[in-house]
Amino acid sequence: MAVHEGFRTTAGGLRDCFPLRLYQKAKRLGVWDPAAVDFAQDCRDWESLDELQRETILSLTSLFVAGEEAVTLDLLPLVLAIAREGRIEEELYLTTFLFEEGKHTELFSRFLHEAAGGPTDLDRFHVPSYRKLLYEELPAAMERVLADSSSEALARASVTYNMIVEGVLAETGYHSYHESLAANGLMPALCAALVDVKRDESRHIAYGVYLLSRLVAEDAAVWDVIEARMQELFPYALGVVTETFERYEDGITPFGLEQSTFTEYATAQFGKRYDRIQRARGKSLAQIDEEASE
Repeated sequence: MAVHEGFRTTAGGLRDCFPLRLYQKAKRLGVWDPAAVDFAQDCRDWESLDELQRETILSLTSLFVAGEEAVTLDLLPLVLAIAREGRIEEELYLTTFLFEEGKHTELFSRFLHEAAGGPTDLDRFHVPSYRKLLYEELPAAMERVLADSSSEALARASVTYNMIVEGVLAETGYHSYHESLAANGLMPALCAALVDVKRDESRHIAYGVYLLSRLVAEDAAVWDVIEARMQELFPYALGVVTETFERYEDGITPFGLEQSTFTEYATAQFGKRYDRIQRARGKSLAQIDEEASE
């Protein structure tokens, strides 16, 4: 039977560290309520769209809502693994992480049912690369952590979750989706909510970079695991973009979204984080914390 040998709060208190600072940010910035979003104008905008425009919004939104549901379902093993290590500051932050993923799921579900007429067949938009990542790789990598909480298993899980699903697919999609809707003066409530979603996601990704950097700083050999996993999954992330845009002539949607916008943004963001984590080799945990805070 597992037992506790002591508690941080009675042996010096919580440490001032990057995950605890993320927790403080989440309490200040992550308390927006999806149930309070007023979709009245979005409903009117939806009625004004033609069939192809509606299909485009449904296609992109289907990737968001299923992705948010998937990460909500699959995060718990990481929370448990961190808790088992006694990293209370990281666990405090991860409680807000799970809460926010749930809210994102609620937001997109509300939009689909209240503004877009409640469609029920949206998995038809889930292209093969998306299914590979969200239906297979994400749950498998996260479930593995339940039985294997080694640094290698944690690294594979975090790369899958934070770097690929969130750091490439979600962040790239939200950025381009918001810019396109805003530029066309459409869906103001959804656009405003997307600002909150993107802010939440930035904290999630920041934690993932911190976690992976910490693992590399503790054991430089973990970098090889991270690099291999990134190289394995990044082509599928780009494949989601390519396969989704194949239905549009010249790779441009009715709202001006271009395939190149997605791929260039995704590649740039991926590259910056790849380099950041790679540089963690040989650094102290204090240095990792300081760099994450910057």
